[in-house]
Amino acid sequence: MRVIAKGPLRKFWKIHPDAEGPLKAWHAEAEEVNWRTPADVKAYYRSASILPGGRVVFNIGGNKYRLVGKINYAYQIVYVRFIGTHNDYDQIDAGEI
Repeated sequence: MRVIAKGPLRKFWKIHPDAEGPLKAWHAEAEEVNWRTPADVKAYYRSASILPGGRVVFNIGGNKYRLVGKINYAYQIVYVRFIGTHNDYDQIDAGEI
């Protein structure tokens, strides 16, 4: 998969330094896989939540943070739509962001 974009991840881990390692690990893993369906994502990340519209919620850093990605399976692209704390996540509509 191609991850677009790493900039929001960098910006987030500058504010939350403990998220840097887990976000780098998620990014590296995501770039190595070839998810074709939501079931492929769920098989790889059992704790991921599959939402309508190609969106997936990933638990980052032992479930301390949440990352919402929108996946275009046909083009093998993950768009980073949101990264934040649980409180931040509770303030958004993950299906619309």
